[in-house]
Amino acid sequence: MNYQKWLWEKKGEKCIKNLKKHGFDAHFADTSETAATLIMGMVSDYTTFGFGGSDTTRRLGLPEKLKTLGKTVYDHWDGTMSPEENLNCRKQQMTADCFMCSANGISVTGEIVNFDGVGNRTNAMCFGPKKVIIVAGMNKVAKDLDAAIDRVHEIATPMRAKSLGIETPCGKTGICIDCNDAMRLCRITTILHRKPLLTDLSVVLINESIGF
Repeated sequence: MNYQKWLWEKKGEKCIKNLKKHGFDAHFADTSETAATLIMGMVSDYTTFGFGGSDTTRRLGLPEKLKTLGKTVYDHWDGTMSPEENLNCRKQQMTADCFMCSANGISVTGEIVNFDGVGNRTNAMCFGPKKVIIVAGMNKVAKDLDAAIDRVHEIATPMRAKSLGIETPCGKTGICIDCNDAMRLCRITTILHRKPLLTDLSVVLINESIGF
């Protein structure tokens, strides 16, 4: 028996219950493959898609799956873009039919925490697209809101900085010092306490460790 998956399943059940209580359309998937199939079924009627700076959505292969179907994908991680094209792509994400991203922390009590450096991701997940999907591994679920916020600073941001090769203090030492570095990633923090009033927002938790 995989005791970690069993424990995450029990924690996930409680988290899903509280997310639903807070108005979110919440789902639990046992594997990444199951999650990808679920998400693709949710978005088949949409034409344009925006992607935040999410390792999780890309590990699920969602941008490629959508492109294969002839969908328009606004992905600023496309390394062929000029700085101006990259900025325009981020703006287009905020008015796409559907926006997909992950979360830096989700509390068992049903809140969703995200940091951002630019703001395109935190903006788009709150208002603009017709549909928003937040997908996250159970490694990102913390016991309460305070613990989810702590996770952003202690785990998500240092790991994200390291993965991008950004030498902020936390990217070098793994420890947050609440810096004023020019490349600081956690400049904006959003907490979704409840589903935004005018946004159709789904949350998909995956019973795996995936993303930062």
